[in-house]
Amino acid sequence: MVLLELFIAFFRIGLFAFGGAESFLPLIEREVVENNHWLDRPEFLEVLGIVRVIPGAISIKFATYTGYKVAGVPGAIVANLANLLPAILFIILASLLYSKYKDIPFIKAGLEAVQFAIFAMIIAVAIQLVDKNRVFQLKYLFIVVVSFLLFVLTKVHPAFIIVAAALYGGLIKLIGLA
Repeated sequence: MVLLELFIAFFRIGLFAFGGAESFLPLIEREVVENNHWLDRPEFLEVLGIVRVIPGAISIKFATYTGYKVAGVPGAIVANLANLLPAILFIILASLLYSKYKDIPFIKAGLEAVQFAIFAMIIAVAIQLVDKNRVFQLKYLFIVVVSFLLFVLTKVHPAFIIVAAALYGGLIKLIGLA
């Protein structure tokens, strides 16, 4: 029964995982924390921190972690298959439909509107992931501003920005500023 529950939960996540990792974190949280109670909120946030530094899609890493925690290797396999199945089916269907209907104004406008909904969800997730009391401390505000500027104004790879932030955070702790 738990394998079926994992399949249904991660199929739903995969079914509505539009726009990239940050946009569907609320879906993952709802399924694994609120609906099924496989993780509590603190564990969800800890796992989120871990999966962000491991290469690959966040939903796959959450499916693997949650599936393994709940039902071992079979759980990890079922959760990942369920998570990937909607994307496989969608891309097959989308490739057929898009090539035929891509120039219809209604379709173009609908896809454009989805981008703005995803943008709003990314902002909401970003706000939820930081300690709002600490974000305006000078040392953290510095990281936010410099990281944002590097990302927007340069071609510095995001991985280097993340590594630099980690080194900066470690360095200010080491010299006693944190």
